[in-house]
Amino acid sequence: MSDKARAPLYRETRLENGLTVVTETMAHVATVSLGVWVGAGSRHERADEHGLSHLIEHMAFKGTARRSAKAIAEDIENVGGDINAATGAEYTCYTARMLGEDCDLALDVLCDILTEATFAEEELVRERGVILQEIAAVEDNPEDLVGDLFLEAAYPDAALGRPILGRPETVSAFTPDTIRAYLAREYRPARMVIAAAGAVEHERVVDAAHRFFGAWTNADAPEAAPAPYRGGEVRRARKHEQTIVMIGLPGSSFRARDYYATQLFTQALGGSLSSRLWQEVREIRGLAYNVDAFHWAFSDTGLFGIEAGVAPKDARAFVDVALETLEAAASELTPVELARAKAQVKVSLLATLETPAGRTERLARQILGFDRIIPAHDLVARLDAVSLDEVRAAGRALMAGPPTLAAIGPMGKLQSSAEIAGRLKRG
Repeated sequence: MSDKARAPLYRETRLENGLTVVTETMAHVATVSLGVWVGAGSRHERADEHGLSHLIEHMAFKGTARRSAKAIAEDIENVGGDINAATGAEYTCYTARMLGEDCDLALDVLCDILTEATFAEEELVRERGVILQEIAAVEDNPEDLVGDLFLEAAYPDAALGRPILGRPETVSAFTPDTIRAYLAREYRPARMVIAAAGAVEHERVVDAAHRFFGAWTNADAPEAAPAPYRGGEVRRARKHEQTIVMIGLPGSSFRARDYYATQLFTQALGGSLSSRLWQEVREIRGLAYNVDAFHWAFSDTGLFGIEAGVAPKDARAFVDVALETLEAAASELTPVELARAKAQVKVSLLATLETPAGRTERLARQILGFDRIIPAHDLVARLDAVSLDEVRAAGRALMAGPPTLAAIGPMGKLQSSAEIAGRLKRG
């Protein structure tokens, strides 16, 4: 990669109140993707606030002191743009996309919904009903529900183990005062990032940030409580044609030294059609239509998992094969497999950065997670530097912790998490 290609096109400015503005100019791009990221999500909620971050994301678009819900949409869409929001465990984002010349308008609207939302009671009643339907839809969809059960089993004593959507009893109790109290406590400039990529001028974004967000006072926000991994199991016996099974083990934080090794091990194990899991479970044994390994990394913890939907009679065999394949990969992974995993991860990373939206999210999440931007070539270099011994060691480290099991469907002779733990110790 040439020095010119490596030269950063991003710029960063921190306002006096602690809010960070970061932009990245992309040549030959006419549009801009921008947003406000807040380092507060579902794991920052107290027990009686479960689901509040997600509700706030919904309510932000329901009207402000200056704009109705319809006006919010029209102001963005009249210039060809779109606006959206998303809630995660550790952050919430409010984003927009439009032509670069309309960047100021987007920031005006985003500031409006974040600082002047009215949270009208009639809108709150309506949106609570919408979210209750979302929760019901997850309950009806085993592929979605099993992920919630998986986190619940892995982190039974932590907010991280609670579904982002919340529970019907907590969502039904939220009031406008509940929302305002949470915002006052968690939405602080020092944990907020305005990020933009594409046809963007840094000075214009900084100027708009001063005008729209500069009056927010700087104050400390409480840190999220630690999320200790415990492991265990959650089962939902249902009369389905398939049993959806997730097997989990403690993974790595995205700040951990072995994060890249764990990501590469996961990719080699079950991230592609040529991976060991796919070949053993799908191609050789025919136990599942689809199987994959994944690694969810958070700021202080991580969760590794293997998932498949199988015929109930094959559930026990699937777990046996998955564990055998996991153990074999941790001791026998080859240089060819590692090289392939590195290439696949790099392509995935670099493909994301080919869009303004992908670059915007990278900028925001790196500032929130590391308080700095890590250039793409540095990320690639870190991947390239991971050795085969380190990747194998990451696989062995996964198996040293207590397992997690989540399953939905007919249980049959599916192993317990205690049986899986015993198997891993023997291995």
